[in-house]
Amino acid sequence: MISIHETCYNLNREVSIIAGPSSSDLATRIARDLDAELVPVDVRIFTDGESKIKIGNTKKKYCIIVQSTYPPTDRHLLQALMMIKKCTDCKAMNVYTVIPYLAYARQDRAFLEGEVISMELVAKLLEAVGTRRVITVDIHSSLALSHFRINVQNISSISILADYAANEMKLNKPIVVSPDSGGIIRAREFAKILKVDMMALKKFRDRDTGEVHIDERLDLSVIDRDALLVDDMISSGDSIAKACRVLKKNNSSKVYAICTHALLIGDAMQRIKAAGVEDVIATNSIPSEFAKVDLSRIISENLRNLVHS
Repeated sequence: MISIHETCYNLNREVSIIAGPSSSDLATRIARDLDAELVPVDVRIFTDGESKIKIGNTKKKYCIIVQSTYPPTDRHLLQALMMIKKCTDCKAMNVYTVIPYLAYARQDRAFLEGEVISMELVAKLLEAVGTRRVITVDIHSSLALSHFRINVQNISSISILADYAANEMKLNKPIVVSPDSGGIIRAREFAKILKVDMMALKKFRDRDTGEVHIDERLDLSVIDRDALLVDDMISSGDSIAKACRVLKKNNSSKVYAICTHALLIGDAMQRIKAAGVEDVIATNSIPSEFAKVDLSRIISENLRNLVHS
């Protein structure tokens, strides 16, 4: 049996956590959880937008890069590829890449003739530079995982998001709501942990205008109840804003938006607030004031199991 002391010693001796520019705080937390070496990354952005990466010593058995690929998406993706290449050049035996928010997962198939399947390209690039394993969190599409020929793991953050809701939020008769039918499984799991009701809103498209609407007739009553809108990501904020208006029209009390990845592009937050959303709660897959739930523990547990498997 391996003692805690021996485990910490082995990890410190064998594992380097590379703190990517987009996820330096999360990488620091993971390194601390694992008692592993933290390797800082110096990045310089030139006036033409090019990145220059410099990494310290990475001569460990396991080289683990932590880098989310939120906007500027292509810059963060290319930086990840640079760091992976450096680790392989340094002859690291096992190069793993932790990408909490994996961009291009929504482009997992060709919808129109001539379209590039971007997720397939990203998977091939990560493999080509030497990644042996990719770890991501709540990827938008399970189909996206099928484009990888290397090992890829998708970690769920539902349990820690639900724990936050249960322990940190003062909720009145809460009900979990999925903004659409596509998120039913996620919302059901969230509601099961909280032991509360759950329902999914029904979307439909106007045949004349093409605009997407939400059916205002609900399956369950939300009168005087706090509603938790649970989704994997919030990008433009349109879906959350529309869902909140429907819930408010049905006399819900407070409405909260809970997600793994808070992209919040442009004026998304203003749009969400204007609709009546009380607050947005997200993980630190993307650093922001809304990143209130720390992913480091569940990522560290996964990495610890991999290193000692």
